[in-house]
Amino acid sequence: MRVHLGYTKVKVKLANPNQPGRYQEVDLLVDTGAIYTVLNGKKLRELGIESVDKMEFYSINNQRLTRDVGVSLIEVMGRRWLTSVIFGEEGDNEALGVTTLEQLGLQIDPVS
Repeated sequence: MRVHLGYTKVKVKLANPNQPGRYQEVDLLVDTGAIYTVLNGKKLRELGIESVDKMEFYSINNQRLTRDVGVSLIEVMGRRWLTSVIFGEEGDNEALGVTTLEQLGLQIDPVS
């Protein structure tokens, strides 16, 4: 995990739960203010991850957004788990959300 001026980025391995050998590695911003993990929808579809539903969210500027939601196998720092992922659209920031961190048994240490 790398920390830069208050921002924490982590290398994440995303995989299709039905085909774990089909994966991509990405660097994601860890966002403890985000409930869910948001990833580029195109990347998710390239891995064969499908939307199972749609959810409504509010952006930081209180704009109501509707996004596809699916399930990905995610690995961070050697820990793997299934997690809900939001299919980000153009202009959406990719981020590792707090739900995924908690599912993996990880937390941010604000001191170090």
